[in-house]
Amino acid sequence: MIPRAYGPDARFCPRCAAALPTAPPGGCDGCGYQLFVNARPTASLIVLDGDRFLALRRAAEPRSGRWETPGGFCDGAEHPAAAAVREGREELGVEVTLGDFVGMYVGSYDYQGETLPVLDCFYLASIRDGAVTLDPAESSELAWFDLYAPPELAFPTMDAAIRDVARIAR
Repeated sequence: MIPRAYGPDARFCPRCAAALPTAPPGGCDGCGYQLFVNARPTASLIVLDGDRFLALRRAAEPRSGRWETPGGFCDGAEHPAAAAVREGREELGVEVTLGDFVGMYVGSYDYQGETLPVLDCFYLASIRDGAVTLDPAESSELAWFDLYAPPELAFPTMDAAIRDVARIAR
């Protein structure tokens, strides 16, 4: 089997399978295809209740067992705000109302043997109605943490977003 990574570790052209002369970004000498390493967009929620935020314990790799904010990858051409609402429905089992956009943070995500760049978009959110019901494939438990004394989260971009929200909220 020819390894056909599409991220920064790509060594073969995803179009014709020829060996790439250099790591991406760059072009294939065989077919001329230009391979770029673009960040994959994600959307995450920072659900607040006063000075507390909601975190979920990851049930799957990468970083299983670590706390995280609810969220996930955007689908195709899905806007991050729409993805954030969808992720709230899928991961929390509730409808959320988006608040302010917190920011975008460049990070990484280990997937299928590659470390891929991601562009994590964070939104403040509140639960519109209903009780949180976790998807066991995604999360094993939930907890509310102090915004000003959070645990280390699964991804550094989450830590940065929580710090920024705490700084602004003071």
